[in-house]
Order: sequence, then structure tokens, then C-alpha cells
Amino acid sequence: MKPGVYQFLVGCFAALGSFLFGYDLGVIAEVVASKSFKTLFLQQDANSRSGTVVALFTGGCFTGALGAGFSDRLGRRGTILMACCIFVVGGAIQTAGVKIGMLYAGRFIAGTGVGFLTMIIPIYQSEISHRRIRGRITSLQQLFNALGQIFATWAGYGCFVTWDETADSRSWRIPLAIQIIPALFLGGLVYLFPESPRWLCDHDQPDQGLKNLAHLHAHDDIHNPYVVAEFNLIQAQIAEEHSQKSKTYFDLIKDWPNLRRTILMMMIQASCQMTGVSAIQYFSPQIFAQIGIPTDTTLLLQAVNAIIAFLGTAVCIAVIDNVGRRPLEIYGAIIMSITFIVNAILIAVFPATVSNTGAHWGFIVMTWVFNFVFFVTSGPLSWAIPAELFGTALRTKGVSWGAMTSFAFNTMIGQITPIALTAIGWKFYIIFIVCNLTSAIFFWAFLPETKGLNLEDMDELFYNSPTFVPGSHWKPSSHVDMDASQVKEEQLEGDVGNGKGDYGSAFSTNEHVESLK
Repeated sequence: MKPGVYQFLVGCFAALGSFLFGYDLGVIAEVVASKSFKTLFLQQDANSRSGTVVALFTGGCFTGALGAGFSDRLGRRGTILMACCIFVVGGAIQTAGVKIGMLYAGRFIAGTGVGFLTMIIPIYQSEISHRRIRGRITSLQQLFNALGQIFATWAGYGCFVTWDETADSRSWRIPLAIQIIPALFLGGLVYLFPESPRWLCDHDQPDQGLKNLAHLHAHDDIHNPYVVAEFNLIQAQIAEEHSQKSKTYFDLIKDWPNLRRTILMMMIQASCQMTGVSAIQYFSPQIFAQIGIPTDTTLLLQAVNAIIAFLGTAVCIAVIDNVGRRPLEIYGAIIMSITFIVNAILIAVFPATVSNTGAHWGFIVMTWVFNFVFFVTSGPLSWAIPAELFGTALRTKGVSWGAMTSFAFNTMIGQITPIALTAIGWKFYIIFIVCNLTSAIFFWAFLPETKGLNLEDMDELFYNSPTFVPGSHWKPSSHVDMDASQVKEEQLEGDVGNGKGDYGSAFSTNEHVESLK
């Protein structure tokens, strides 16, 4: 098997953790809409309680992301195993819930497990990947998120139409129980896959780190020129980091290069949630009801929407390492803003009291366009870019801080959306229109391109490149030509999806390693 393909498959396995997140995103709309669930849990304060059911999950995700910032000693695989165990407990409590308190507790516990997973998975994926396909592999996080939504929406829709009329609790218990299965699979098999070479080198296991690097990139040949050069580069950066004081969360903001990265990472994650995607995913029946579309039709439309999301993420994986991160973020935000403008107008002109099939289909199509664009752009990039920005010493804490930002905004959206929809209706969309437009401007001005850079190039990028990006032509010093033997070895590894059997152009060389010492 070509190393590029192997890295891709390992990335797919790790992304099962994101499948859990996507499944929950997709299933909750059906759960809170079912008659049995409403009877058991939403008899009083329905809007507030349904918002809390959603928000406690993302609140748990926030807690898990915070805890993951202190999990470095467990390793990437150990953190994944622990997270799966936590998630299984939370999923079991939700499934067996008979009191609203059990639902709240189960949601929070399961969310904590997902918080660990969604933080550590893109880190693991980025650290095992070649720089020429790193974007594709870290985007698998969102692809499996979309795959989880497909399973959830179709399972939820099937259970809804089968049992909801009789107010049977199977209409929501079975969809909630299904999510436990992939968590058991991921946790049970995670130690069959290699630990991150960068984590091993950072924790005084350089020999094993070299072996894992060779296993991932060169069919276990530890003398491969690329493996040697990459290993030396990793060791040089880690030696420099270890010569300094231990890294804390304060280091994320103590100087401008790190503060710049932290601001970018928080903005990427916050803007992802403020696209409006979570409001649509969590409360689609209420949103579609504003224009007169019934719940059973909405759940079917959301099942189709999940397939569109999967296709969008597949497109992102195909283009991200060619087009780059920056243009996808900018143009994606602009298009998503336009879809919300159109839908806000449709709801204002054709409310639920006015039946208009054309308006219904216009709203549906715009929602599908939004979802497709989100999963081509902001969705995958919100996890792919933060995993790239920091060096080894701060990567876990940096991504943790970004994930906490994402889940904080996600929690807010989950809590306020049902209340806002009831109170101000279509005017709630104005928030997402403005946020998408301002995000596009921010990314145009301040987001540098990280396509094709080594993870070890990121410090140089943020220390030496200008803060205002337009017009900048900065290039890393590591991008030098390889000799013929390196080219031959690089071509041996194979790429995923380019059809040429190579990763692309130059790697960092020993010359650059010496310059870092």
C-alpha cells in the first residue's frame, strides 16, 4: 500500500470520532420533534428545555475541549480511547432517560467525550500526514461529520414515521442508542494504529517516533531521505521548544505571533458557528415551519441535506490542497451570506400563513445551497486550519482553545435559536447575514495561506510574514529544491487523488534543519 493511501485510511479511522459529533448534530432535530419525547420531557417550557437539551451537549463539548488541553501525556491514541469511554456512558444514559435530568446529564457527558474527540482528531491527522495531502486528511473530520449526519437523519426519519404517531419512545431511543456503536468500534481498535511521530519525539521516544514516521511515509525504511529530513526537522523544532520554559495557555497570547495565531483560530471557529449552520441543524423543524413546511417533510428534507453535506465535504477534500484554505474561506462566507438574504426575504414575504409552493422550494433550495457551500468551505476548514497553526509544544493547547471557542458559540446558538425564532422570526437571519459578510472581510485581510507548508514552517510564517495579508508574497525558507534521490523517494510515497503518484514539490531539507538550530 502506498504511504499516502495508508495515511488517508488511518485518517478515516480516526475520523470516526467526528462521525459521533455529526450523528448527534443530525439526530437531535428528530429527537426533540417526536411526540413521545415532548410528552416525557417538554411539557413545560418547551422552547427553553429543547434549547437546553441541545446546548448541554455542546456545553459538554466545551468542557471536553478544555480537558483535552491537559491530556497531552496520554498521547493522541490514549486521549481518543478515554473520549470514547466517556461518550459511551453519556449515550447510554440518554438512551435510558426517563427524567429530564437524565437527558441533561447524558447529553453533557456525551458532549464531553465528543469535545475530547473533535479536538484531538485533527491534531492526530495533521501529525501523521504529508504536507501535500494534509488538508485532505484533516478535512476527513468534516467528511465523517457529514456521514454521521446522513446516518442520523435517515435513521431519525425512519423511526419518526414508524413510531411517532403512536407516541412510542422507540422513535427517539433507537436513534440515540445507535451512536454508541461507532464509539465502541473506535475505542476498541485505536491501538492498532500508529501513535503520532511528533508526539513520540516530544515525549522522549525519538526512536519509536522515527519508526512510526518511516512506517507512515516510507514502508518502514528509516533511512529514506524524506524520513530522515523530516525527522531531523521535527527534532530540531522540539529541541528548541524544550530549551524554553514549559508551555501554558498564557503562551498563546504572550507575544504577537502567537496572539495572531490565537485570534485567527478563534475567529475561524467562531465564524463557523455564526454561519448559521447549527441553527439549521438543530432546529430545522421550527425553522422550516416559519414558511409553512410540516415536520415530517422537514425531516425528509434534512436527510437529503445530509447527503448534500457529504458531497460538499468530498469536494473540499478534492480541492483544498490545490485551491488553498484562504480563497475557500473568503468566497464561502460571501455565498452563505447571500443564501440567508434570500431565505430571510422568502420568510418575510411568504410566512407560514401564506401557502406558496414556489416559495417553499426556493427556501429549500437556498438551504441546500447554503449547506453545500458550508461543507465545501467553513465546515472542514474550521478543523483543518487550527490543527496546522501551532508548533508541537502548543498545538494541543492551541487547538483546545479553538475548539472551546467553537463549542461556546455552538452552545449559545443552541440555547437562543428556539427562543429567537419565536420572538423575532426571520429577523434572526440578519445576524448570520452580517456575520458571514464580516468573516469574509476578516479572512481577506488577515488569513495567510498555509497550503503546502510543513507543520514546522508555521512558526516562521507567523514570525516573519506580514499581518495584513493582501499583497504579501512570503515564502518559507524550507521550500528549496530537492536532489534527484529525494524526488525519487517522494514519488515512491504516492498521493491520494492527484492521479500522478507523487506528493508534489520540495520538502524541508537538512540545510534548513541546521538553520533552525
